[in-house]
Amino acid sequence: MTEQIDLDNIPQATVVPKKRMRFSVVWIIPVVAALVAIGIAVQRILSEGPTITIVFKAAEGVEAGKTFVKYKDVNIGQVKTVKLSSDYTKVVVTAKIDKSAEGLIVEDAEFWVEKPRVTLSGVSGISTLLTGNFIGLRMGKSKQPKHKFIGRDVPPAVTVDQPGRIFQLQADNLGSVGIGSPLYYRRLNVGQVIGYDLAGDGKSLQIKIFVNAPYDKYVTKETRFWEASGIDVSMGASGFNVETESVVSMLVGGIAFETPPQFMELNPADANALFTLFRNRAAAMAERETIMTPYVLYFNESLLGLSVGAPVTYRGLPVGEVTAVGLEYDPAKHFIRPRVDIQVYPARFMAHVKKSAALDEQAGSETGRHAFLQRMIDKGLRAQLRSGNLLTGQLYVAFDHFRGVPKVKIDWTNPPPELPVMPSGLEDLKTKINDVLAKIDRIPLDAIGEDVKKLLTGLDGLVKRVDREVLPELKKTLEALERVLKSTDSTLVGKDAPAQQEMREALQEVRRAAQAVSGLVDYLERNPDALIRGKTQEKSK
Repeated sequence: MTEQIDLDNIPQATVVPKKRMRFSVVWIIPVVAALVAIGIAVQRILSEGPTITIVFKAAEGVEAGKTFVKYKDVNIGQVKTVKLSSDYTKVVVTAKIDKSAEGLIVEDAEFWVEKPRVTLSGVSGISTLLTGNFIGLRMGKSKQPKHKFIGRDVPPAVTVDQPGRIFQLQADNLGSVGIGSPLYYRRLNVGQVIGYDLAGDGKSLQIKIFVNAPYDKYVTKETRFWEASGIDVSMGASGFNVETESVVSMLVGGIAFETPPQFMELNPADANALFTLFRNRAAAMAERETIMTPYVLYFNESLLGLSVGAPVTYRGLPVGEVTAVGLEYDPAKHFIRPRVDIQVYPARFMAHVKKSAALDEQAGSETGRHAFLQRMIDKGLRAQLRSGNLLTGQLYVAFDHFRGVPKVKIDWTNPPPELPVMPSGLEDLKTKINDVLAKIDRIPLDAIGEDVKKLLTGLDGLVKRVDREVLPELKKTLEALERVLKSTDSTLVGKDAPAQQEMREALQEVRRAAQAVSGLVDYLERNPDALIRGKTQEKSK
């Protein structure tokens, strides 16, 4: 019989987990080596500075593995590669910078190739003659790092940490001013020009200058700048003038500045403040007028020699200047006439007048100035062109009083008001000369020449007739006169000549008459009544 199996008592299998293999000591050395290698790599990466790329137009003397990057003559990196750009127009330089100088590599940092440079403003880079060219660095002010830069062609004029301030000048043209041109204060070199560019509107130039400390404190809001370039020779209505600052400025140009004494106490101007650059010191230091009254003058004569800026005078004293010289079409007369625009400065006029409360009151208002000027015109005030320099022919506008001129009413409602004028003395002289020349032209010189020719012909005939007829008769007359003189000589000069005897007798008679007159005078002195009663009989003794 088959044995019956008890399923309930069948033994159950038990799952035993597989035992893990223990870490072998053999693996410790590779693990430690790997960790050391990773640490060294990380340490190297952390200790290395950034790699930068600089693009130059040219990289003269720059070599991979030899050329250094320097800041303040300290090596802070080295060039790794030098190659051309993809379009072959520029040079791409890759340099490794030390970790210690990483903070210098920011957005506004500047790089350039330092090499020997000789310019009119100075000599730089002499040390590279021995050490070779290097890449210079100018520290920026930004905090944002950057690794790609465009290199400069020339070194910057000033460094960020150089004490001083930058200002802007506005000029019509650059003249002889250039980068590196010196800046003068009372003929002392206190800075230089560091850059220039066209203004946004393209109508002017903006010149950037740097004034070294402590001289930058003398630049105030009222400081005046002018060109001190070369030798400034001017000859105008005011005469002949020569100005210069120094020999250096004569060669490379320069800019000078000065603050008028009355503004010396003002606070220094802010950095990057904008100033006007004047052509010369006279224009820069000219007094700034706050009240300017425009007028127009119409002259019926040539304006040759009159220029913008020419002085306007009253009795020889400056009171304004010419602002425009041109022509204007008069539609009423269909005539083009010369026009001169001027500006008169009431304050400058009043400065020449002795203090007067009544005049100050009139000059203080526009109505008062109009009334005052009208009274002056009624008394003969007129504008006239006069020569300020006979050598150059420069003209200026002179106001003076003239007698016998008709009165003129000024129309103040049509700005600018038109003031009456007088012809210049030079124009009168030209007119008189032209009149004399016209009269000379009208003289019949040909007819006079014919008459003179006839007169000379007749005179020639007369001379021949005198020589032929008169001279023989004159010779006979002279011979007869000679005979008469000889006869007279024998009559008067001989010792027993009758004429001499008669002359002696006449002299004796004259002496006797003089004695008689003398006796009569003596008698009348003793007896003055004898003229009335006659001569009295003398009593006998």
